[in-house]
Amino acid sequence: MTILNTNGFGAITQLGYIGIGVSDIAAWRDFAGEVLGLQINGEAADGSLFLRMDNYHHRFELIPGGADDIAFHGWEVKDAASLEQVANQIRAYGLEVTRGDADEIARRRVIDLIKFNDPDGLATEIYYGAGIDHTPFRSPRGVRGFVADALGLGHIVLAVADAPEYIRFYTEVLGARMSDIIYMTRGEAKFSGTFLHVNPRHHSLAIAQRPPAAPVKRLEHFMIEVNNLDDVGRARALCQARGIAVGGFGRHTNDKMFSFYCRAPSGFRIEYGFDGMQIEDETKWEVTHHTAPSVWGHEAVPR
Repeated sequence: MTILNTNGFGAITQLGYIGIGVSDIAAWRDFAGEVLGLQINGEAADGSLFLRMDNYHHRFELIPGGADDIAFHGWEVKDAASLEQVANQIRAYGLEVTRGDADEIARRRVIDLIKFNDPDGLATEIYYGAGIDHTPFRSPRGVRGFVADALGLGHIVLAVADAPEYIRFYTEVLGARMSDIIYMTRGEAKFSGTFLHVNPRHHSLAIAQRPPAAPVKRLEHFMIEVNNLDDVGRARALCQARGIAVGGFGRHTNDKMFSFYCRAPSGFRIEYGFDGMQIEDETKWEVTHHTAPSVWGHEAVPR
């Protein structure tokens, strides 16, 4: 059953925040500030850290004692009416939706939110009315700003049990649009990634099939984008100086991002990029496919 319609359809507008359960909060505190250049913007009573990268209070919540994987993600809609409409669309799809309580709303720094488990069982939140921090963003290592704000925190790549159904949910129920698909071959294995956008950023979410019975993290990687090429180079040099597993520079085929990947303290990868393309005119965008993830470079991150 297709839920999408043209009358009052509510659609997500950006990837607002993610929560990550981490086993070593001290390592993450140092890595997030001194390597990635994110600002620690408060700490909860349970020891969780809030990481800031733009005018939003935080984009990341690091939760101690976790499984070193994504714990939840939050998507923004434009207003209260859109929140109610998207809640109805999710219920029509067949998922239970609940309202965030006062403590959860205060912790996320939003006006209101709804909660549900997505088709892969991942805790998901939809919200509106993000709180704006009017103090200047201050990077601990002097990063000259991130590409975020109305485009969201960057992107995440998720490995899910049923990729076709997950794609259907995000496009037909939440209003994401397909950007393109990359078909890849590694040895005897063939697989693909589907890239979805919700605003001019080329993709806020990419979806891959999780191998059956494989101990694969749900979060394959997240990407954050900086405003200055030198900040990419400095981040990679810091990784090398600190003995952090790091791959080579490269340029992607689909979003044209110049970037490198490194290994986070939780074991998954992080992409650190510059100069990603944006979809300037949605009405003219045509879905394409690629047979390689990179035009050049992006040598693998050592295990």
